[in-house]
Amino acid sequence: MRVVLTAILSIFLVLPARAELLDTYAGPMRAEVVTAGLDVPWAFGFLPDGAVLITEREGRLWLLRDGVKQEVAGLPKIHVDGQGGLLDLLVPRDFAQSRELFLTYAKKQFLRGSGTAVYRARLSEDGTSLEDGDTIFEIARGTGGGFHFGSRLTEAPDGTLFVTIGDRGNKDLSQDLGMHNGSVLRITSDGDAPADNPFVNTDGALPEIWSYGHRNPQGAAVDAQGQLWVNEHGARGGDEVNRIVKGANYGWPLIAYGVNYDGSKIGEGQAREGMEQPVHFWDPSIAPSGMTFYDGAVADWQGNAFVGSLKFDYIARLSGDPLAEVEQIAGDVTHRVRDVRQGPDGHLWFLSIGNGALYRLVPQTGS
Repeated sequence: MRVVLTAILSIFLVLPARAELLDTYAGPMRAEVVTAGLDVPWAFGFLPDGAVLITEREGRLWLLRDGVKQEVAGLPKIHVDGQGGLLDLLVPRDFAQSRELFLTYAKKQFLRGSGTAVYRARLSEDGTSLEDGDTIFEIARGTGGGFHFGSRLTEAPDGTLFVTIGDRGNKDLSQDLGMHNGSVLRITSDGDAPADNPFVNTDGALPEIWSYGHRNPQGAAVDAQGQLWVNEHGARGGDEVNRIVKGANYGWPLIAYGVNYDGSKIGEGQAREGMEQPVHFWDPSIAPSGMTFYDGAVADWQGNAFVGSLKFDYIARLSGDPLAEVEQIAGDVTHRVRDVRQGPDGHLWFLSIGNGALYRLVPQTGS
């Protein structure tokens, strides 16, 4: 434990003394710069030795250790197109034994098409490269355009992986169980469909699908009880937080709480029998992204969810039953927040696209 904590702290000792003070209901928080100079960062994750991995959408993976940022080689061929590129990152619970990582990225498919794919590889002992890499999964028949890749990765309590997939700009496919578009998938670490997935024995359905009827889920997290939650972009209004139920239909594009970008009605309204309702929705849209549940050093935040806003430049804190936004944590540092995670130090960390930087929030009264 002492080695891990020493490694964590050593990252910060070499950083410039730059921090913004943010007001929160839990008291003032210092937003400390962990590293800057990032180009469209998308996700980050923590290694057991205290190092941090960071993805950039344009196709770079960085390892930050002892304040030094080093590019990691060995990525697959990444199709950078609009919202697509190198996307999420998962450091699984057994990393210390396996050294395996999982990444999501946009993969070129079928002429002009592309789709979300999952890549598994081992990180070399010195952290300079990915070894024995393999694309273990890619969505069926990708579509053109650089929109709505979804692409969040989370690990279930049983070690399976949840992968969020956007509708790729083709909304009707979210209701088609023969396509992966607009769904949450559950796969094994080898990319296979677990036998207890809900549509394994359904004719015409893809066995990896866990839930469907989603638009563009860009945030996902598993809470302390093992429940999966997803946030997703609506159209104009109607961004949602959803509690994911096995086999459930979340309604897109038949029901929604927003309207189309031209102001016209979406589908048939806000509800339909047999379709799930969001736990929380935002109108106007905040463009939600990374999501985490908190059990760290700030007592007032225990059990709360945190979600980054790409549009309004804040971190949303959600609490209660049902979950609802109760606070907006904002400052110059929260410019287009792409990812939010709890660090091994018990503090809340987040990535800002607008500032090209990784931060952590530390109570002003102590660290």
